[in-house]
Amino acid sequence: MKEEHVILVNEKDEQIGLMPKLEAHEKAVLHRAFSVFVLNAKNEIMLQQRAAHKYHSPLLWTNTCCSHQREGETNVGAGNRRLMEEMGFATELKDLFHFIYKAPFDNGLTEHELDHVLIGRYDGQPNINPEEVANWKWMAIDDVKADMAAHPEIYTVWFKIIFDEFYHYLEEHKL
Repeated sequence: MKEEHVILVNEKDEQIGLMPKLEAHEKAVLHRAFSVFVLNAKNEIMLQQRAAHKYHSPLLWTNTCCSHQREGETNVGAGNRRLMEEMGFATELKDLFHFIYKAPFDNGLTEHELDHVLIGRYDGQPNINPEEVANWKWMAIDDVKADMAAHPEIYTVWFKIIFDEFYHYLEEHKL
């Protein structure tokens, strides 16, 4: 299997190179990423629980899906690709905003990402890929916020950061 590369970027989201994904996470190098939030008609977020064998953050809850763009791939195109690979469905996605964050993991790796936050709407059942996802659920936005405060250990490091940005975005914008 071909090693996945991430797109190295500067703080203006301009591509400055490529690097193997694991190496970028070992060196904490800034790279482009995306996070998808899928909401249903009740404005609940579809959360996924990461598969048990993932090399970091196994069995933790996180947003609908997230990953890294491939060279030449748009943010929305990457989001659609990964949504299908992980959750088994497609929906129209919209690029909401981006921001930079840095989050160390307990295994020595670090996410240092310029993250594009994407949103989509969907009311169906996902067809999860068990290689990627252990479980899924719908959860009201305010319930996620409260549960994250009460049980931070069951959520991925990056989701806690990204959710906070997403929550503040929703406070300031009408979807």
